[in-house]
Amino acid sequence: MDKNVTRRHALSVAALAGAGVAVAACSGAGDSTAEPAPAGSSAPAAGGALTTTAEVPVGGGVVLGEVVVVQPEAGTFKGFSPTCTHQGCKVTSVADKQIVCPCHGSHFSIADGSVTSGPATKPLPEVPIKVDGANITLA
Repeated sequence: MDKNVTRRHALSVAALAGAGVAVAACSGAGDSTAEPAPAGSSAPAAGGALTTTAEVPVGGGVVLGEVVVVQPEAGTFKGFSPTCTHQGCKVTSVADKQIVCPCHGSHFSIADGSVTSGPATKPLPEVPIKVDGANITLA
């Protein structure tokens, strides 16, 4: 067995080790409970019952499968996609007038879905909803 290590061999091993570290660093250590949205997921059918107005607090909202229903002001209800525009994770909560993505900390305004803190740069798409008495459905 040759005990003389050439410079070329040493540099090759160092380059491979560095590449492995770089790949591991880029993969991140995401929260195992927050996963990107599955490909091909779609919103419920139009007219599908979502919740009642009593279940959506003023200044807050609820995450309901494929739609986030919020009430930015008393009597004003809006729907947004629950899929974060950064890397496709599902948002999990609404707090302090913000829709929150747990994966990388993006926050979106309940007033219009705009990004209030990143890394996301695009707003959440609006999902048309309809209020019929005390019921909220997809439009």
